[in-house]
Amino acid sequence: MPEPAPKKRLALPRELRLILSLGSVIFVLGYLVLPQFGPARNSVHLLASVNPVLVVVAVVLEVSAILAYVELTRTVLFPYAPSRYNTLRVNMAGLAISHVVPGGTAPAGALSYRIFNELGVPKDTNAFGLAAQGAGSAVVLNIIFWMVLVISIPLNGFDPLYGFAALAGVFLLLAFFGTIFLITRGQRRADEWIRVVARRVPSVKPDVVSALLRKVADRITLLVNNRHTLWWAFTWAALNWLLDAACLWVFLWSFGAVVSPVDLLVAYGLANVLAAIPITPGGLGIIEGVLISSLVGFGVPHSQAILAVLAYRLVNFWIPIPLGGLAYANLQWKRPGEIRPATANGIDPSPDA
Repeated sequence: MPEPAPKKRLALPRELRLILSLGSVIFVLGYLVLPQFGPARNSVHLLASVNPVLVVVAVVLEVSAILAYVELTRTVLFPYAPSRYNTLRVNMAGLAISHVVPGGTAPAGALSYRIFNELGVPKDTNAFGLAAQGAGSAVVLNIIFWMVLVISIPLNGFDPLYGFAALAGVFLLLAFFGTIFLITRGQRRADEWIRVVARRVPSVKPDVVSALLRKVADRITLLVNNRHTLWWAFTWAALNWLLDAACLWVFLWSFGAVVSPVDLLVAYGLANVLAAIPITPGGLGIIEGVLISSLVGFGVPHSQAILAVLAYRLVNFWIPIPLGGLAYANLQWKRPGEIRPATANGIDPSPDA
């Protein structure tokens, strides 16, 4: 008896997806960002008094945040991590894509996966490493956000938006650690469940998926048992977020506004947790709107908050787009043999490597 034809998945036309994406961007810009600019029309004169030394410090901090993310990538790909230069180029290319496409983390991850494969990273290490990098970085952000909330709420009071963001973080952590527990401790049950699901998906072989699950479980076990590697992964992820937040803090300082580090991290964490909702590319509009309103709520003058956030987003969001495009072009134009594949010859993810 012939098997029934697989059901076709409902997919929105490309034009409709484009319209919805552009509509989301226009909505966020129109209702969250642009209304913030009204009070700052007469504040352009603040640009003349900006401290150029602090601007340079802020840019250095943002570059340091990107380099910390490079080290995070090399740590989760241990022991097959490519060189720092190659990893930087791949990360910048992925960053550029994530900043121009709504929900861009998926295509950015696919691009990174393909290029790292070309650089010699084994597929199972590559898949687990990139997944652990994204999920682990989000977990660290939520932990930082919770910690500063515990300090901030008794001092500044409770905002319903805090509760929404914290609750979203709870579900993220439960999903993250639950998945790790299921795969490592209940691998047999996970294998049976994966096989049942795989049989229902067209063109997917349950044996291949099961083999990949076992390899991922081995990678998770290796990472969990290697406390040195695990420690550095969390350290680099935390440094990436904290250095990026410090960039914003210094930009505020350069415009003459000083805010408590706790208040800044609350605003920063809230903006980035909410920006994880894939409405606009890289949280465009969401981060600006939440940051400006939160900083004003913490006592920063409106005009200074706007100028500092815009300066921060220039180096955090906009400048990486052309730089990432150049990095991708450079990767595509490399000559055969120019890049040596990664090997397992003891690449140490610690700072001394």
